[in-house]
Amino acid sequence: MTRPMVLTAVAILATAISSVGCSQAPTPPKAPAKAAAAKASDHGHSHDGEHNHEHGAGPHDGTLADWGGGKYHVEFTVDHDKKEAVVYVLGADMKTPSPVKTADGKLLLTIREPAFQVELVARPLSGDAEGTSSCYGGMHESLGVVREFAGTISGEVGGTPFAGDFAEGHHEDHDHN
Repeated sequence: MTRPMVLTAVAILATAISSVGCSQAPTPPKAPAKAAAAKASDHGHSHDGEHNHEHGAGPHDGTLADWGGGKYHVEFTVDHDKKEAVVYVLGADMKTPSPVKTADGKLLLTIREPAFQVELVARPLSGDAEGTSSCYGGMHESLGVVREFAGTISGEVGGTPFAGDFAEGHHEDHDHN
């Protein structure tokens, strides 16, 4: 190849890469996400088609995950001292509480490493309509370990199963308490 041909190929490749955005096809998941998706399929649904990108910190300084192709988002927070996880259900804007009525009043938190599950029970916030909740919480001994958790938050809303994968990352602006 001549130098002009190489430069043309590089320019075309750079243009193609920079034009791919969030609304395009999902980023191929990393190996751990594939394992989580396989586990999620055990719950009777798939994560195929969900967008998979970083959302940043949520309104409660937690880790956000898509829940239902952008219809909802869930925010995972953990208090290591209390050995407690609290999950907030948010709207498409990733800020506004979105109270939902789950099939059994619970969500399920599945942590990948170390593997454990926590039933999160409804903790309605002020303003949540009767029988709905935008906040769910639960306790587990393993949540007392200070580490970056990754897993899946799942539940059934209006007969539709929802699941969202999350992975905590190191946040410079706060400590994990």
